This record gives sequence, C-alpha cells and structure tokens, in this order.
Amino acid sequence: MAREKKPVHRVQMTEGKRNIIHQLLEEYDIQSAEDIQDALKDLLGGTIKEMMEAEMDEHLGYEKSERYKSDDYRNGYKRKRVNSRYGSMEIEVPQDRKSTFEPQVVKKRQKDISDIDQKIISMYAKGMTTRQISETIEDIYGFETSEGFISDVTDKLLPQIEDWQNRPLDEIYPILYIDAIHYSVRDNGIIRKLAAYVILGINTEGKKEVLTIQVGDTESSKYWLSVLNELKNRGVKDILILCADGLTGIKEAISAAFPKTEYQRCIVHQVRNTLKYVPDKDRKAFATDLKTIYQASDEEKARQSLDRVTEKWTSKYPNSMKRWYDNWDAITPIFKFSVDVRKVIYTTNAIESLNSTYRKLNRQRSVFPSDNALLKALYLATFEATKKWTTTIRNWGQIWRIEHHVCGASSRVTKNRPQVKDKINVGLRPTPLTWV
Repeated sequence: MAREKKPVHRVQMTEGKRNIIHQLLEEYDIQSAEDIQDALKDLLGGTIKEMMEAEMDEHLGYEKSERYKSDDYRNGYKRKRVNSRYGSMEIEVPQDRKSTFEPQVVKKRQKDISDIDQKIISMYAKGMTTRQISETIEDIYGFETSEGFISDVTDKLLPQIEDWQNRPLDEIYPILYIDAIHYSVRDNGIIRKLAAYVILGINTEGKKEVLTIQVGDTESSKYWLSVLNELKNRGVKDILILCADGLTGIKEAISAAFPKTEYQRCIVHQVRNTLKYVPDKDRKAFATDLKTIYQASDEEKARQSLDRVTEKWTSKYPNSMKRWYDNWDAITPIFKFSVDVRKVIYTTNAIESLNSTYRKLNRQRSVFPSDNALLKALYLATFEATKKWTTTIRNWGQIWRIEHHVCGASSRVTKNRPQVKDKINVGLRPTPLTWV
C-alpha cells in the first residue's frame, strides 16, 4: 500500500501579507533564515504579551490606561520561561493584586507552547531513548528537556494503554496467534530478560487485530489461564484455532478456558527451530524438504514425509527432527482443515510484519529502564504498525463463507447466535469429530 503523502502547503500572497513582510524586513534587518526564526520568536513573545494584556483588561473590567475604582488592580509582571517551536523564550505575565487572573493563551504552570508532548511521543514510538529524545529536542528547538520530563510525558499514555487492554472484543476469533519477543529490562539495578507476549487475532472479517500485550517473566498453565480468562471477560466466547510455540502450560490453559479450541503448534517456529543450527549451504534444501511435511494432503502422508526427511538428514543433523516427533500431536491439528485454512495458519505474513516492528525496539534500545517503559514502547509500536492494516487476509471470502452443510465448528459457534451463521468457515474439513 502506497504511503499517503501529506498535502503541500501553498503560500497565497495577499497585499496585507506583503506589507507585514516588508515591515518585518525593515524592523529586524533580516539577512538569513536564522534571522527569520529569531524575528518570529520575538513576534511570538510580543503577541503573547499583548494577548495577555487583553485578557487582563477583560478580567478587571477596564483597560490599562483607564482609571477605575476597584478592589482589584494590576500588580506588575512575572517573568516566565516557555518553550516554543522557535526555541526557549521569556515572557511577561501580567499579575493582579488578588492573584485571581487565569491567563488562557499560556496557562498557569504551562511551560511549553510547542506541542512538544506529541513530538516526544512520536519520537518514543520510533524507538528513541529518553536521552536521544532530549538531545534531539535540544538540537532542533534549542531548549533542554530532562529525561525525567520525557518519562512524565510518556507516562500520560498509561491510562490509554489500560483502556486499550480492557476494551471489548469480538465474540468469535477464527484464529489466534500468541508469540513472544524478549527484551532486557532494568529492575532495581539488575538487568533481566522479560517476555512481551503478543496476542494477535484474525477476526471473522479476515482482518488482523492485536488483542493485548502482556509483559512478564514466567510461563505456567496458571499464568496462561489468567490471560485467556481475561479475553473471556472482554467478550470472547469462542476461538477455533489457537496457534503458539510451545509456551509452558498453554495447552492445559486452553483446555480449561476454551475446551473446544484446537491448539496448533506454530509451524513457522517449528521450522525455524529445525533450521537454527543448519549451515547456509544446506538450509534452503532442508527447508524445501520440511514443506513436504506440513503441506502434505493429510496426516498420514505428512508422517511418511517426516520419516523420509528424517532419514535423509539424520546423518548430518542427527537431532534436528527430534522435536517434530516430540510435538507431533500439536503439529497435526493443521490437517483437519482445508488447504486455504492451513495457509493462513502457517504463512508468516499475519504476525511477521508486526514482529519486525517489535524487533526494531531491541535494535534501538539495549536495555529498557522499566517494564512500564517497555509496555509504552510496545503500545506505540503496535499503534504505528496497525495503522497500515486496512486489507483482509488473502482469499478470506473463500475461506469464510456460507455452505449448505457446515461442520461441527459451525454449529458450535452459531448455537444461540444465528447472526453469526452467515460467516461460518466451510474451509474447515467437515469431519464431525473435529468440533463436536
């Protein structure tokens, strides 16, 4: 998808604008672009002061030059430093004797008029550290921002993240992926590895949706049960296929939370783990042979291919295929589904584009200062990545369509929910035992 271009600002000159520019040139002896910036900064400061004077007139009920009998009156000025897109400047804020004046153009305790908050969040979303952001702002705008200030700005995201993590979800997700990316996080001076568990769903319209991000360091059936129950509390009633890579306790948790959901070992990870220690000279040929397993027409032929691939490569890589035999019961559910459904399961496109965004964070930051800092970065990275998700899974209309005879999955998910029946997947093989 082509990146949308921002509209180009076209300057429209008027006689009034020309007069202002001529006055500007005369007043400030402008010789360079830098002189223009300095002039604009000065004009901005003067404009703010005049606007505040007008606000004070409105507050007191009379102008500065007028005499008026009142128990409140002007009481000098207070200097205040503010940051603008033209740099740091001092402004004079008018004061009243009763201290009841509340300026609106630059509010009390407001120290920034440059929308710097949004700029900081934007840079944070691109993976920049607080130090890098601070240095960039100083380079561009000429004023200092402490790392603590930047953290405070990004902390404003935490309520948004909480709302996002608690938002209602769809009742049915045909496919769910759970994947983990590991990060280094500082905790009380000790650096430890934390996993960010990303749950990605394919909804009934064939669109990708990140359901939640969980940051933790432990895996167990109890932990995963709490995660899955959280999805249930947010409205999820049924998942047809849950795809994950051998997370500790995940199978038991699925059985408890969604007992009719098929647990599918992630084929992509299975292949990667197999090829991890295979040199480049054999990797392509080995990968081609592995395809004959998970792309076989049925489980029996897949098992035959597994034996052939093992026999072919065992002399060179004796332990490479062991996990295929160990995990065979979690690999084979894929053969219950049609070819179209299988492709959605084992094709990497659904989650790889998202993971590549998350991996950039590891390249840009060696250590996150806290688990909250990691969560904020992941949330912003997710937001940036998902803005581009406008299309559906390829051939989803063929995969998820009406058919006269529906398999057990269809009857299960449509029971007491007839409105869903129009979207039931007939790509699932009509094997009664599959979904009953």
